[in-house]
Amino acid sequence: MSDNMQIDSPPPQEIDEGLYSRQLYVLGKEAMIKMQNANVLIIGLKGLGIEIAKNIALAGVKSLSLYDPTSIEIGDLSSQFFLNESNIGQPRDKASCEKLSELNSYVPINTVDNINEDTLLKFKCIVSTNITLEEQVKINNITHKNDIGYINADIRGLFGQIFVDFGDKFTIIDQTGEEPLSGIVSDVEKNGTVTMLDDNRHGLQDGDYVKFTEVDGMPKLNDGSLHRVEVLGPYAFKIKIDESYGDYKKGGLYTQVKVPKDLSYEPLLKQLKNPEFLISDFAKFDKPAQLHIGFQALHAFQTKNQGNLPKPYNEEDANEAWQYAQELAKVNEVELDEKYLRELFYQARGDIPGVVAFYGGLIAQEVLKCCSSKFTPIKQWLYFDSLESLPDSKQFPRSEENNKPIGSRYDGQIAVFGKSYQEKIFNLKVFLVGAGAIGCEMLKNWAMMGLGSGPNGKVFITDNDSIEKSNLNRQFLFRPKDVGRNKSEVAAKAVVEMNPQLEGKIDAKLDKVGPDTEDIFDDDFWSSLDIVVNALDNVEARTYVDRRCIFYKKPLLESGTLGTKGNTQVVIPNLTESYSSSQDPPEKSIPLCTLRSFPNKIDHTIAWAKSLFQGYFADSPESVNLYLSQPNYVEQTLKQNPDIKGTLENISQYLNNRPYTFEDCIKWARNQFEIKFNHEIKQLLYNFPPDAKTSTGAPFWSGPKRAPKPLEFDINNKDHFNFIVGGANLLAFIYGLKESDNYRSVLENFKVAEFKPKSGVEIASTDAEAEEQANKLSGSIDSDEIKKIAAQLPEPSTLAGYRLLPIEFEKDDDTNHHIEFIAAASNCRALNYGIETADASKTKFIAGKIIPAIATTTALVTGLVCLELYKVVDSKTDIEQYKNGFINLALPFIGFSEPIKSSRKKFNDKEFDEIWDRFDIEGDIKLQELLDYFEKEQGLTIN
Repeated sequence: MSDNMQIDSPPPQEIDEGLYSRQLYVLGKEAMIKMQNANVLIIGLKGLGIEIAKNIALAGVKSLSLYDPTSIEIGDLSSQFFLNESNIGQPRDKASCEKLSELNSYVPINTVDNINEDTLLKFKCIVSTNITLEEQVKINNITHKNDIGYINADIRGLFGQIFVDFGDKFTIIDQTGEEPLSGIVSDVEKNGTVTMLDDNRHGLQDGDYVKFTEVDGMPKLNDGSLHRVEVLGPYAFKIKIDESYGDYKKGGLYTQVKVPKDLSYEPLLKQLKNPEFLISDFAKFDKPAQLHIGFQALHAFQTKNQGNLPKPYNEEDANEAWQYAQELAKVNEVELDEKYLRELFYQARGDIPGVVAFYGGLIAQEVLKCCSSKFTPIKQWLYFDSLESLPDSKQFPRSEENNKPIGSRYDGQIAVFGKSYQEKIFNLKVFLVGAGAIGCEMLKNWAMMGLGSGPNGKVFITDNDSIEKSNLNRQFLFRPKDVGRNKSEVAAKAVVEMNPQLEGKIDAKLDKVGPDTEDIFDDDFWSSLDIVVNALDNVEARTYVDRRCIFYKKPLLESGTLGTKGNTQVVIPNLTESYSSSQDPPEKSIPLCTLRSFPNKIDHTIAWAKSLFQGYFADSPESVNLYLSQPNYVEQTLKQNPDIKGTLENISQYLNNRPYTFEDCIKWARNQFEIKFNHEIKQLLYNFPPDAKTSTGAPFWSGPKRAPKPLEFDINNKDHFNFIVGGANLLAFIYGLKESDNYRSVLENFKVAEFKPKSGVEIASTDAEAEEQANKLSGSIDSDEIKKIAAQLPEPSTLAGYRLLPIEFEKDDDTNHHIEFIAAASNCRALNYGIETADASKTKFIAGKIIPAIATTTALVTGLVCLELYKVVDSKTDIEQYKNGFINLALPFIGFSEPIKSSRKKFNDKEFDEIWDRFDIEGDIKLQELLDYFEKEQGLTIN
């Protein structure tokens, strides 16, 4: 690739943003369009196959085809959540097709009759599970030479395997999915060294590409060409330039540009001999080579035993599989760990919902990568095990007798854990807080596990939210008919259909967990629980549940997702730190003077536009209503609000100049456009002319300060016009006026006031100046200026019963003009300052602080949580057995670490846990008895 290059992007197409809104922020429109033009085939529809199919259908491809004519058996119900006992004997693909079709009306689901070459050539990506090694090689030979993506995966109990082949040349458009980095340049030397302004880190890596704009003195650098980066340090990087670029004077912005990268894959036959592993757990870096042999040994066993896998904990079968492994090891020169591989052979018939969810999310994301060319795929094998999830063998012995099938839907789980452990799972009492994306996946896994379905078991769910259209893209228990209904109730009903044994065992509540509901979630409730699982989307609720778990000493399983990223955390009483023990740093705020006068990024203009929306349509109407209803409003407000002058001026405007028709609202919006994007900009330039200097003689408009230009209203400019439409409709709403569409005639006849610069207007150029000016705003009720404004206000008694309707910002309703107004206001301000504008989707994402989400990450994370849940059930006390998970499917990265131990301290030679320990005193006690207790029993004096 050359140092300077040009790339083009295809034009965007229409996507149902109501359904795919959260996913769009993960993939972007270009990748979504590519994905929605791809056909995918799934071969093999036991639990893993259906989990992959479910996630792909939710994400959206052109079509999804299924092939698995095998008859359904009772054991399939261990993890095949779309089937039930009535489906036994039916073909897996036909029975699964109808249920999958309900997930996404944009994705047609069908079955194919065979998997010959003509059939395979119709697909962009093919996934196979539970087929022979010979069949895998045959399919892969066709896909590799025809540029078709191929993935094979198998799950054997707590073990899993993935193989990925995307052909000789697979092009990735965007390797990470992160927002392109950008920054301000302070200097460009003749040798190509670029230095950042004010010691801001550039964040780039060697090999990244950047382009430049607004570099004064080096016009050639602004031509849009891309330059390859050589990192010199956190604040400087180097590019290749020559004398023809000229001499740097001032200014300049750099922006990272994502460039395509090519990967080359080998076919399965080659990779069996010389595998390339992606390590998922560096504590087990030697295990992939073992499992590579182990899974091949199982294929050899199946070939010799009519397609059957070793029976659970059957020594004869395990010995035979071990013999095949030894033969393979000799050829591949690998030293085997017999004890480890025997566990694989013992569990080969196991089917664990947590492993299915983990692998199903991971593989589905690989399919999406193949179809969209976005994010870095696995290269080429990924092996995984969760042997730590096995219970203590003394308390729950595993043997051929204890682990043999009993003809139940839980045989896949019994094959790994045994019957007695299954009984313990049946009788757990678990509390799930939240029934959104993670909550839905969790409940599905629990239904497959049979969790809480026993005579003493119970599952409590609570969620005070209702279902929205955008939820359907990843909260797979919900259907379009459920929009508007309560999440917890619909989710509970859906999983009872999956596993009727949960009938009467799920208690779905609609209450928010918090201080206000401690009469519902009381001492008896918390004390009865075995495990608490969070499926929440905000820190405040998480920390509250965490505090409750600490108080009642209950284990907590915590998880969260952010686009392709996810994490899991295990909180165990008297062993680990709690969720609240560590917190993310606070979000970096935008400096006030930047927001008011000196924006240089679209984030700044969006934040400004949102504050404008808040002031116009929420704060000002609320102030009017308070004035009309609260006695002595002026005196009371003065005590709390130093800027009472501005508040009173707003009240005066909203009452004395209120609109009576929609045409008045259009005029108001047009006038506000002139004030905000013309007059205020001209006033700023009056205070700080384009050639202004600082006190040190340096140009004022340099570095992060961009000299603005006033806008002249253009009715044909979309952003200009949308500001009027949005503003007029929102103002009409707060006054209760009926809208019309008479925009053009009103605007063409509207005359705006001429700008007249004001002397004496102070504009802060730094935050320190802004704070100093704020301190000057405090006034007195006796001041002449405030008296004069207050005197102009109408008496509240003359407007008895009159109220405005303040607007609460709502990002998800595209018909309410909220995002339309904010996007238009932000873009108009961006046009003032020469900043690249943003579409409504990006504006909604930033203004609404939307958390990007995709079904694949959710499935994977909940799978990891369920694998930790098995450990909690076993009451493991060795902290090394637990794992906190950290994943980024875009890279792809999967990492684990053991939880941090809770801190321990001493008093009077007695050790105590700083988080979990306390003094428990039962029954009534008098104060003196309490003092005596601590003095005599603990050697402590209470003061």
